[in-house]
Amino acid sequence: MSQSVDKELPPVITIDGPGGSGKGTVGQRLAWKFGWEFLDSGALYRLVGLCALRRKIKLDNVGEIANIARNLPAQFAVKEGEKGTESIILLDDQDVSAKLRTEECASAASQVAQYDNVRVALLERQRAFQVAPGLIADGRDMGTVVFPDAQLKVFLTASAQIRAERRFKQLKTKGMGVSLSAILADIQARDYRDTHRSVSPLVPADDSIIIDTTSMGVDDVEKQVLKLAIGRFPQLDALA
Repeated sequence: MSQSVDKELPPVITIDGPGGSGKGTVGQRLAWKFGWEFLDSGALYRLVGLCALRRKIKLDNVGEIANIARNLPAQFAVKEGEKGTESIILLDDQDVSAKLRTEECASAASQVAQYDNVRVALLERQRAFQVAPGLIADGRDMGTVVFPDAQLKVFLTASAQIRAERRFKQLKTKGMGVSLSAILADIQARDYRDTHRSVSPLVPADDSIIIDTTSMGVDDVEKQVLKLAIGRFPQLDALA
C-alpha cells in the first residue's frame, strides 16, 4: 500500500492517534485556518460499519464488509444550517453525520478496520483528498500507510482514562445517556484492536512528532501543532 512519490502533489500534514486524543478537532481547526482540505479517515470506516449494521451484516463477514467498502454509497457535502454552511455526511442519501459519532459506530469502525481488503478498498478514496492548496489528514495510519511521504507527521496520544472522560463529556453535551465506565472499556478494546491488528496497526511513523495531550487542553494542542506546521511551511504563518 505504498504511495508513489510525486513532487507536484499538494502538501500533506498527517495527524494520527487513538480515539479521543484530539486529532480530529485540531485537524479541522487547522484545515479551516489554512483553507486546506480535511480528511477524517475514521468517518469512512464508520460509514462502512454503519452501512453493515443497517444492512444487518455481521461485522465478521469479511467478504460482505469488503464489498460495502468497495461500493460505499456515501457522499461528503455541505448544507445551509442555522449557523451557516456546515459539512454533512450522507449514506444512501441520508444525513448520518450525528449517527457516525455514536459509540456504536466507533466500535463497528474499529472492527471493520482490521480487514486488509477493506483498507485497500478505501485507500485510493482517501488519497483522492490530496488536492490544492493542501491537506490535513487525521486517522490511525495516515502517516504510515496512506500518506507516507507527508511533509509533516504528528502523532497525538493521551491516557485511556482521559480520552474516555473527554468522550463522556462530549456525548453528555449532546444529550446522550452514556456511561463513563462503558466508554472507557470500549476505548480500551478499540486501542487493543487498533494496535494489534496485522494490517496497518496504530503506531507512530518513524518520522512522526509525538505529542502527549493527557494534560493539555485542545487550544494548547492546536497551538503546538500550528507552530510545527508553520515551521515546516512558513507560508502558512500569514494564514494562521
